[in-house]
Amino acid sequence: MTLNPTPDKTELLTIREMCEAYEVTPRTLRFYEQKELLFPKRQGTKRLFTRRDQARLKLILRGKRFGFSLEDIRQLLDMYDREDTKEAQLKRTYELARARLSEMEQQRDELNEAITDLKAQMAWGEDMLASFRKQAAK
Repeated sequence: MTLNPTPDKTELLTIREMCEAYEVTPRTLRFYEQKELLFPKRQGTKRLFTRRDQARLKLILRGKRFGFSLEDIRQLLDMYDREDTKEAQLKRTYELARARLSEMEQQRDELNEAITDLKAQMAWGEDMLASFRKQAAK
């Protein structure tokens, strides 16, 4: 994900501008709003995303990239909103990150094992095909 240059800190962004800046679809923004992860201001039917929404979206996208559930992300964002100190949020984020890293490493190990097994099966298949070709050539 490549983010366009950060907008002026006082700037409110429209849906289109948010989509361009964060490479998401309008549907994604509406979904996050429906799930109460983003809280854009309303001007009639127009949604305007504040700096806070922009920061929250960055965190949501990063959390999704790392494989956190939306519920985990919501809890972390809610902790940020209500904690006087950020220690509890950081501690919880670290715990979730540690667990997620462990899961990812296990998945990687399982994938590496599957790749090794598949390569072995393919090598066996190549040997079998070669022996068939030798027999056909006789």
